[in-house]
Amino acid sequence: MRPAVGVVIPTRGDRPGPLRAALTGVLAQEYAGRVEVVVVADGVPASVVTRQVSGVSGSAPGCAAGSLAGLVAGVEAGGADRSVRVLDNRRAAGLPGARNTGISVLGTDLVAFCDDDDLWLPGKLAAQVAALAEEPDAGFASCAVEVEYGDRRVPRLAGIGHVTHRHLTRSRMMMVHSSTFLFRRGWTWVDESAPAGQNEDWDLALRAAWRHPIVHVDRPLVRVRWGSSHYAGRWADRIAGLEWMLARHPGLAAEPRGAARVYGQLAFCHAALGRRREAARWSLRAFSTRPGEPRAAVALAVAGGLVSPRAVLHALHRRGHGI
Repeated sequence: MRPAVGVVIPTRGDRPGPLRAALTGVLAQEYAGRVEVVVVADGVPASVVTRQVSGVSGSAPGCAAGSLAGLVAGVEAGGADRSVRVLDNRRAAGLPGARNTGISVLGTDLVAFCDDDDLWLPGKLAAQVAALAEEPDAGFASCAVEVEYGDRRVPRLAGIGHVTHRHLTRSRMMMVHSSTFLFRRGWTWVDESAPAGQNEDWDLALRAAWRHPIVHVDRPLVRVRWGSSHYAGRWADRIAGLEWMLARHPGLAAEPRGAARVYGQLAFCHAALGRRREAARWSLRAFSTRPGEPRAAVALAVAGGLVSPRAVLHALHRRGHGI
C-alpha cells in the first residue's frame, strides 16, 4: 500500500484564482494512495472551521474564510481517496504558523507543502514518494522547478540527486522551494520565529539537510509563479529575515560564497529602501568576503540611482532568477 500524503496549502483568502489552480494541481496527481489536503486560511476573519469535500458536512459562516470553503467545495476532489478541509490558522499569525497548523491536524505518513500561487505538475507526488522509498534513512525530498514570470517559463535544475547542508549554505538553491517539500510526518516543523515568515523554507531545508541529505528529483515538477508573491518588495521584512538566518545559522558566515551572497542581498534591500550608507556598508562586506560579488555591485547601482530595484528584479525574474 502506498503511504498516505497530507498536503498543506496556506492562503490569505484574497487569491481565489491561484488557489483554485493550486488545489486542482494537487488533486489531479496520479498517485495510488490517499491524499488529504488542508487549506489553512491566514490573515482572514477567524471563524470558519472545516469543510470536507469528500462528503462530510461542515460549517462555513459567511466570511472570507467561509468563501474559501465554498471555493474548495467547487473543486473536484477526485474520489474517496482524496479529501480537502479548510481551517483557520490556529497558531502564530503568518506563513510558518499556517504551515504548522496544517501539519498538526494531519495523520498521514508523509506531509507536503504547496503555496497557493504555485502549481504541482503531473507526476510530482509519485516521483518524490518513490525517491523517498528508495532511501529509508532519508526523511525529506525536493524537486526541480519551472519558474513562471509573465509570459516566460524557465526550468531551474539542481544538477544533483541529493542536496546537502553545504549545498544550501553555499547557495539558497531556489529549486529547493517550499512547494517542492515532501517529508516524513514528525521529521520537522516550521520555525514560527521567522520574521514575517521570511526564509522559513530555507531554514527548514537547512535543518532537514543537517540530519540527512535531501533526496532531490531533478525534474521540473512544480511551477513556481513569481508574479503574485505576497512577499515581493517587502524590503524591511527581507532584511529582518536575512539577519535572522545569519544569527540562526552561523555556518552561513563561515562559507565565503554563501556569506557574500547574503551580504549582497542585504545591501540590495537597503538600497531599495534608499538607505545608501547601509547599502554601501553591506556591499563592502560582500566584496571583502568574495571579491566581485555581483549582488553588491547591483546594490551600489541601485543606491546610486542608476537603476531601480524593480527593473533589476524584472530582468532577473525573466531569466528565472532572484536577487
